[in-house]
Amino acid sequence: MASNASLLNDILAIAEAANAKVMEIYGTDFSVEHKEDESPVTTADLASHDVIVKGLEALTPDVPILSEESAHAPWSERKEWTRFWLVDPIDGTKDFVKRTGEFTVNIALIEDGVPVLGVVTAPALEEAFWGIRNEGAWKRDSEGHTRQLHVVVPPPVRRVVASKNHLNEETRSFIDALGEHCLVQAGSSLKFCRIAEGRADIYPRIGPTCEWDTGAAQAVLEAAGGKVQTIDGEPMRYGKEDVMNPHFIAAGSWYQG
Repeated sequence: MASNASLLNDILAIAEAANAKVMEIYGTDFSVEHKEDESPVTTADLASHDVIVKGLEALTPDVPILSEESAHAPWSERKEWTRFWLVDPIDGTKDFVKRTGEFTVNIALIEDGVPVLGVVTAPALEEAFWGIRNEGAWKRDSEGHTRQLHVVVPPPVRRVVASKNHLNEETRSFIDALGEHCLVQAGSSLKFCRIAEGRADIYPRIGPTCEWDTGAAQAVLEAAGGKVQTIDGEPMRYGKEDVMNPHFIAAGSWYQG
């Protein structure tokens, strides 16, 4: 079995190939359809899925894949998975449709319920983030410069990163209880990455998300020294029968809630 670190360059290459396919479609007059849950899906979601799944199957044929855009294996099969790829071909499809640029391609490796490797790319922003558990996290910016990421000690005025599309009353109440703060808005899984790179301090999510929305970015944030935990203070686990996440808090190591 290949080490997680040895897989990284190949996963980055797969993500970059998906980026290219996504950006081919981004500038066109693409159509938008809606799933049963009313969430949007475009040809770019499906094209990214195809590139990633084919790449992963060629790289690690014995490791199963759970992607948002594919039929999911039954629980009777998934419950036996101790190691699997978790994929969100495009997180932030609403941002893709609005052409804000704040959407991401996400690939995570899950082992025993824990994200141990994550790659998050923002194709339109030309940014890439990656992290390996216990080894560190990095960012490559739009100019091609790479630096290691570390969460920071927060300033007195907490920088709260929040969803532009899902800022509900429960989340507002949690944010208000933090005391003096400023709001840093970001789309998709970039919210985790902004904390990992020291541009934000905490991201409360009191609303619905699925495992593929968070797995890769959680790996990046935790590898940068941050944490992701449920509202009750429990670790965020993956590979559950129900792919919906509990409500959670992502933050730097300072957070003790």
